[in-house]
Amino acid sequence: MKKVITYGTFDLLHMGHINLLRRAKEYGDYLIVAISADEFNALKGKKAYYTFEQRKAILEAIKYVDEVIPEYTWEQKIEDVKKHNIDVFLMGDDWEGKFDFLKDYCEVIYLPRTVGISTTKIKTDLNMANNG
Repeated sequence: MKKVITYGTFDLLHMGHINLLRRAKEYGDYLIVAISADEFNALKGKKAYYTFEQRKAILEAIKYVDEVIPEYTWEQKIEDVKKHNIDVFLMGDDWEGKFDFLKDYCEVIYLPRTVGISTTKIKTDLNMANNG
């Protein structure tokens, strides 16, 4: 069985997220999605609209996703890859090169992002619509 892992906050789920998950699943038989724990988001200075448990439930309902695990630190990726016997680490190309250190443990792939959509853009658009 070929295992794939990807990471993210996955707040305000949108087509870019779905495209990433669909394409990630195409690289293997089993897709693990590591999502930022609420504590980790706080350390990064980010505030998700949905709690960790809510984001986990949403992702678990997506047919491409086989398992959802928490991400507590930037440094846990090597441990996750080893613990879950990961074959492919996959991220959007906005992270290009940032996780090349994992190439000692698995294949690392950066996929092109979906053009024109992001959680930041959604939040900005909503703020403009409500304040404009």
